[in-house]
Parts: sequence; structure tokens; C-alpha cells
Amino acid sequence: MAIAEDDIERLRDTVSLVDVVQGYLQLRRVGRNWVGLCPFHAEKSGSFNVREETKRYRCFGCGASGDVFKFVQEIEHLDFVGAIEHLANKVGMQLTYTSAGQGKDRQHRKRLIEVMNQAVEWYHERLLTAPDARPARDYLRERGLAGDVARQFKLGWAPDDWDQLAKGLGTPIEVLQEVGLAFVNKRGRPQDSFRARVMFPSFTDSGDAVAFGGRILPGSTDPAKYKNSSETTIYAKSKTLYGLNWAKASVVAADEVIVCEGYTDVIGFHRAGVTRAVATCGTALTEEHVRLLKRFANKVVLAFDADAAGQGAAERFYEWEKRYEVQVSVAKFPAGKDPGELASSDPAALVEAVTHAKPFLGFRLDRVLASEQLTSPESRSRIASQAMSVINEHPDKNVRTLYAGEVASHTGIPVADLVAVAARGSRAPQVSQPTPRASKASSYAGEFVAIALMIQEFNEIASYLIEPLFSDEVYRRAFVALTASEGDLNAALASADPDAREALERAAVADVDAKPISEAMNLVAAAVRRELAQRTKITDPAAIQLDRAARLRLEDLADPRRADEACSELLAWLEAVAIHEVVD
Repeated sequence: MAIAEDDIERLRDTVSLVDVVQGYLQLRRVGRNWVGLCPFHAEKSGSFNVREETKRYRCFGCGASGDVFKFVQEIEHLDFVGAIEHLANKVGMQLTYTSAGQGKDRQHRKRLIEVMNQAVEWYHERLLTAPDARPARDYLRERGLAGDVARQFKLGWAPDDWDQLAKGLGTPIEVLQEVGLAFVNKRGRPQDSFRARVMFPSFTDSGDAVAFGGRILPGSTDPAKYKNSSETTIYAKSKTLYGLNWAKASVVAADEVIVCEGYTDVIGFHRAGVTRAVATCGTALTEEHVRLLKRFANKVVLAFDADAAGQGAAERFYEWEKRYEVQVSVAKFPAGKDPGELASSDPAALVEAVTHAKPFLGFRLDRVLASEQLTSPESRSRIASQAMSVINEHPDKNVRTLYAGEVASHTGIPVADLVAVAARGSRAPQVSQPTPRASKASSYAGEFVAIALMIQEFNEIASYLIEPLFSDEVYRRAFVALTASEGDLNAALASADPDAREALERAAVADVDAKPISEAMNLVAAAVRRELAQRTKITDPAAIQLDRAARLRLEDLADPRRADEACSELLAWLEAVAIHEVVD
């Protein structure tokens, strides 16, 4: 843990979960709970519950649950430390890091990001106001990237000078070198890394500036059309997607993300009203990118020539589909057009291409089937062979079989022959998948109520409860976790197994209006009756006598004057039965 535990608990006590959630969605009070539409899945009736008393939330539609830190992690797509820092910044709390090294690292990273943010503003202001940026403004205007577009995406201009940025920021050269903004030239003087280029800043999904891409203007003699930031302490190409900071809300809402090749493609999609587009930054789509995207959506649409990389890329896409449970499809654009161009010339075609995107294998297969006219038996055989070669790259036999049917329809070759080829297939890497544990439920509501009351009023009910009262195995384990943590819900959740944790989450937001002692007495009575019903064949005289006493004591539970004493004796009897001190 990088942040002091005392700070985490202080922040937990300071921040209101209801207030935080209401920053993202509308809640209404229902009984003891606050209820609204779940932000994590589409629904028409509110099943998202927030409980002020327990500081927990749970959606009874999709199962999302947790505390205020988990909510911020999920809604902002941050790690645990990032969520704490996000909340601390909102309330103005200074955090203490338990490791001096970790604290220094995070402070250093924060300093580097501040410098990058300053550079973004410096380049942006130059584009908007500097006389030498007029050619850049004219170029962007011709491409439809001026005015509000330039402001939205913080486009900038790097002047054709040696060290204007380095002088303008007033930052030590060592820091500028570390983030790739400047270097020391042969004369031993600071020199800007980007010169005479339109600047496209890249941000993390949380909005931190980490890199730049610079494009030359038409007529430049520089052979490199684009120049991108090198990898730095704060920037990794394989983990960064241009535009994700602007697109993530739309991506989550649509459960779909569009992946492009360049900055202007992303901006083009936004101009066409399709705001869920991102781009790789000077690299091919990587597994790290897919892992990042999976945090936001289950569907990935490739808005570039996904077939160009060949079989190796295909195998990676199929493996990622399996491993991360994503659906990869490909948008087909009019020949010779990229998204940036279509945004100006035919935005409707851009929208249509994404709307009718085809599964990755289907897209590749269409390419093969359209590559040659079927003018002879030889051409039919050739196309069928090429098509089946593409199909057999897919690891799923059923998918191969279905696509084989399409090839048979197209070529006229008997479907049985092609299905046989598909059945043989080619061995693809097998990806193990975790098997989700089934959620258990109990038909005995009293046990659930007791768990909920333990969370809400532990000291009022805990002394009346023991393990044998719980016939449901999941609720029994939830009870054990709560008892071991002395009512600390977070500690109980940390120690509980998945099923018990799920029960605790439900109980934490349950709207239970009951008297703890009365509910405990009811649970004791139910447990005693249940146990007595199973002991009808007991023959030992001493055990029979104890069972008879238990039956008599059951009646005393209804008498306020004798209830406490009767409850204590019945709990002792249940414990004795449980550890076999009463011999059958």
C-alpha cells in the first residue's frame, strides 16, 4: 500500500458516498437507501442502491458493489491509489505515503505531468495567437480542424526556432529531457525537440498530458511527416490511446470503442458525431491496449486496414477475443478514404461504416472472396482454398464451420467438403478462462436479516448470535467473517470468500427495519426447532432430557421476563449439539 492506512480511513470517514455518487447520477431516497439508475449497465428502472449507514453501494441488476473507493475506481477507471488521490484532491486532503521511495516516485511523476500540461498550454496558445502560427492556422482551417475543434483537442504549434519552448516554460533542461520536450545539442545548449510542427497532445484516460505528436505543414522539407514523443517515465506507447480521455464516457455508454490509426482520424469521428474513437500512438494495436480497452467496453471496431498485417495479426486478435472476451469487428470505408477525410467529405459514410462493421474473420473472408472473378472451376477451387486458409486460422470449430458454409455458397463447392476442412482446422493457442462461481442464495430470509443487522448494529445483536443459527452455508461464512472482524465490514469483505462477500454486499445495502434482539430471538427459535426436528430418533435418556428442556425453553422466548435467560440456555444447547457434546 503506497498511502498511509490512517489517511485512507480518514478519507473514508470524510467523504460521503452519496455525495460522490450523486456527482455522476441522480439518486432518490427510498426508505433508508438512495436509489438510482446504475451507471455501470443500461437499465430503465433503478436497481442501484446506496446505503449511507454502511457506506456501501450495490446494483441488484448487474451485481456491481463496493465502497466509495471502488465506485471511483469503476466510474473513473482508476487503480486503487488513483481513486484515493482523486477523492483526496476533491476534498483538499494531503496524503502521506508509507514508502518514501513510492511517495517520491509519485511526486516526481506528478511534476513531470505538470510540465507536460504546461507545454500543452504553451503550444496551444502559440497556435491561437502567435503571428508565426498563421500558416498552421490556415492549414487546420482547410482540414476542418480550426476554431472549436482546435480548442477541444488542445492542438498547438511548435515554432520554427531553437529553444522557445525551453525558455518559455523555464523548466530545468533535465526535466524537459526526461519528458522528451528538449535535449542538449552539440553546442551544449538546450534545444526544443519539436519545431515547425502542428502539435497533437496525448493524454492518459484520466486526462494527464504525457506525449505529443507533431505534423509538418505542406511544403516542408522535413522527410518525417509525423514526429512522435519517445517513451518516457510517464509515457508508454503500448499503454496509451490517443483520445481515450475524451471518448471514454461515450465508449462506456455504447459498450463499443473505435480504434483508428491517427490523430486526425479520431478528430474526424468526433466531428461526425461519433465520439467513441481512439487511436494508437505510432504503434500497432497491442495486448496492453486491448486490456485497457476492456475496462471500458466489450466491443472493439477497427477503423483501419486490419488485414494488412496478415496471419500473425489475425491470430493475435482471435487470442485477445478469447482471453479478454471482446468482440473485434472491422469498419469498411470507401476505397482510398480514411476517417479524417470522410469527416469532411461524407460524414454519413463514416457513421455507416462503423454501424455495419463486420466481425474480423468475416471482413477478411469478404476480402478473399472479392479478390477474383469466378470464371472457371480452377478459379472457384483457388478462391475456396484461399478462403478456407483464412477461416482455419480461427480457433473455434463452430465458427469455422459456419463460415465454410458461406464459402460453399459463394464457390459452388459442396458444403460437406468444406465443412470437413473446417473441422480439421489448424491448432490455435488455447486460452484458459476462469470459471465464475455461481452466486448462492438462501430461502431463509431471517438469516439474511441477521447479517444485515450485524452490519448496521453489530453491538446490539452480535452477542445473541452463534454459528449454528445459520443453516445456509453462505450466510454462515458471512457471519464468521463479520464476527472475526468484530463488525468491521471492510475487514470482513477482505477475508470472506467470493460467495460470502456477495452476501455481505447485498446485506450492506439492504433496507432492514427490524429490532436486533427480536430478530435474534426469532433466529434462535428457528434454529432450535430445526435441530429438534432432526433429533426425533434420539434414544439416550440424558439427551432426551436436554431436548425436552430445549422445547420448554422455546416457549420462554416469547416472555420478556425470561427471554434473555432462555436465549442463553438455547444457544448453549445448540453449541453443545454442534460439537457433539450431546450424544445421539
